Amino acid sequence: MSWDSLTLAFLPDRYAVCRLGADDAVPDWAYSRGFVSITRTQEELSIVCLQDRVPPDVTCQRDWRCLKVDGPLDFAQTGVLASLAGPLADAGIPVFVVSTYDTDYLLVPEPHATRAAEVLTDAGHRILP
Repeated sequence: MSWDSLTLAFLPDRYAVCRLGADDAVPDWAYSRGFVSITRTQEELSIVCLQDRVPPDVTCQRDWRCLKVDGPLDFAQTGVLASLAGPLADAGIPVFVVSTYDTDYLLVPEPHATRAAEVLTDAGHRILP
């Protein structure tokens, strides 16, 4: 697999990107099926999960669509994210990225999802239906 021609697919759900306090416990609502990302730093607890699981009083950005890069990706590959984020940035499309051991996930705001697929296709990538 070459970084200049990646295959991606939209996950079917809508996601929220949440911010909690650095010392907060991971709440039960964060755990769900499918894609979930939980990251703790000294400054915050960041959770990406299904938006319908997030209580209304939680600080978050809602209505994100998630593109999964077909993996696994080789750790030695360079420029993978640049080949995806670069064209999206040039098109003015915000992106939130999560990387895992096997692959990368790009979240884009729902209103930009269709345009993001077009931009990535024009950049030589393949978007599965």
